[in-house]
Amino acid sequence: MLFFVKVIIRVMTESSVFLDYLVPGITFGLAAAAQPGPLMLYLISRTLRAGWKRTLAGIFAPLVSDGPIAVICLLVLGALPPDLLHYIRIAGGLFILWLAFGAAKAWKKRKTGNPEFTEPGSQGKTILDATVVNILNPGPWIGWSLIVGPMFIEGWRQAPGYGISLLSGFYGTMFLISGLIIYSVDKARERVPRLQRLFLGLSALFLAGIGIYQLARGLFNVLR
Repeated sequence: MLFFVKVIIRVMTESSVFLDYLVPGITFGLAAAAQPGPLMLYLISRTLRAGWKRTLAGIFAPLVSDGPIAVICLLVLGALPPDLLHYIRIAGGLFILWLAFGAAKAWKKRKTGNPEFTEPGSQGKTILDATVVNILNPGPWIGWSLIVGPMFIEGWRQAPGYGISLLSGFYGTMFLISGLIIYSVDKARERVPRLQRLFLGLSALFLAGIGIYQLARGLFNVLR
């Protein structure tokens, strides 16, 4: 009887520690997907231009981009050169402005072209663009340096399963919420076609605003 009590206590204790990493991972994933950052704005813009089926693969871009980001941040955790983030921000601002230009061209084409305009494009291009956006966004670098990275190392040292539960909660939640958002945007576009051009114009403006902000902030920090 005492043996079974010890087993139950052990399972409850381990489950509690497990949840200490899974729940924060889910919370971080929810925050990452819900905030209107460069990646989500790009995915929304892409959905409006090409539909959710050609965009869906883009939600998995962090699996590609976060690998090198995580390795670099974990290797130099706590010693990430501030200047690196400034140059990443400048490059990201320029790339986002290029994406905003593409969204603006789609907005113009939607005005003069077919009312059911859908821009062609491959899943590969979506993943590539989304990956570049994420790599050139300071958010993942800061997140892995200050939040996810330290917690992952702490959990992994206790047991690899704890670190894996953190990442599973984080990426699983982020992918689920991102997928639901782009699917909802696409369905809204189909139900009210006239809104497509309005949403395209807004996405171009927001992308341009983020691009200018990233570029200006990066240049200010480098030149001061």
